[in-house]
Amino acid sequence: MPATASRTRPLRQPPAPAVPKGAAGEQARERLLLAALRLFADQGFARTSTREIAQAAGANVAAIRYYFGDKEGLYRAAYTEPMHRTRNDLSVYEQPGLDMHAAFVLFIGSFLEPMKLGDELLDQSMRLRYREMLEPSALWQEEVEQGIRPAHQALVRLLCRHLGLQHEDDEVHRLAFAIVALPMHLYVCRDLVERFRPALLDGEDAVQAATERLADYALGMVDAEARRRAALKKRRTQE
Repeated sequence: MPATASRTRPLRQPPAPAVPKGAAGEQARERLLLAALRLFADQGFARTSTREIAQAAGANVAAIRYYFGDKEGLYRAAYTEPMHRTRNDLSVYEQPGLDMHAAFVLFIGSFLEPMKLGDELLDQSMRLRYREMLEPSALWQEEVEQGIRPAHQALVRLLCRHLGLQHEDDEVHRLAFAIVALPMHLYVCRDLVERFRPALLDGEDAVQAATERLADYALGMVDAEARRRAALKKRRTQE
């Protein structure tokens, strides 16, 4: 065969690296997820490439397609999974015999559970959320409608039952926002807590103690609202 004929043959491509399966696959997926979370938090979605993520995770780009479908799927997983791994079933708050303090421990605990992730992972997750709030995408709107709004409404219904209200009003929504502000404040001011009193959030026991105390404070706020409504009703009957 002439030597020139061999040059016309298509070159055989080397096989693509196999995508890990089983436990190794779970570890590979986790490495991709964590690398994507760090890069998306630092650089944003548009400025982060799948090749860069794969390189940081020690994987190939094909693994991103296999585990997450595409870049958007990887972004969604990096945004949702670390912070939502312990989200409560909202139906628990509909139980008629649920004690209010126990309900607040569950509700506030679901907010503070991500604080047990570790400082670096939590910082990256929060930075990514701040990016979403400043430059909202469909993902942020989805979380508002499918996560935040249902949780808020579940809390409002719980408060209405405890306060004996037939219909929700502005004040019960104001109370719900105030209760949610208790755990959210620890995220917003976490750097100050670590400077002024780091033991308050140092470890799982400290986070659980914070959950219990905030549940106490929330119950005190509800009792104050109940007294306010009772005093207002009394004044109206005396007029």
